[in-house]
Amino acid sequence: MGMLQEFKEFAVKGNMIDMAVGIIIGGAFGTIVSSLVKDIIMPPIGMMLGGVDFSDIKLTLAEAAAGKDPVTMNIGLFINNVISFLVVAFAVFMLVKAINELKRRFEEEKAAPAAAPEPTLQEKLLMDIRDSLKR
Repeated sequence: MGMLQEFKEFAVKGNMIDMAVGIIIGGAFGTIVSSLVKDIIMPPIGMMLGGVDFSDIKLTLAEAAAGKDPVTMNIGLFINNVISFLVVAFAVFMLVKAINELKRRFEEEKAAPAAAPEPTLQEKLLMDIRDSLKR
């Protein structure tokens, strides 16, 4: 019964929901990045390299025979995936960098003591009276 209660607390606290949302958003982001690399970034790079379509770059290990597909190493697809990874890694880096900067600013504001407000005229006069009475 203890483990069931612990799981219920875990699920209700939002940890599991946050994780599920993160995975779903991450999957959608991966699809967008794949499309960005495949449909936006790679065509101009291929054009600059003489009309090369990276997804078509293959190294044939065994030719097609008797109704079987050829055995190939899909180097172009690997290059596309590496570029996709670099785009995702850079985006995550920028996100983490921004979050760290916000945390640092928040901690600096929290740590910096607030300047004491300037005493009002009435407070100054009361301090003068106090100092005179002390003398």
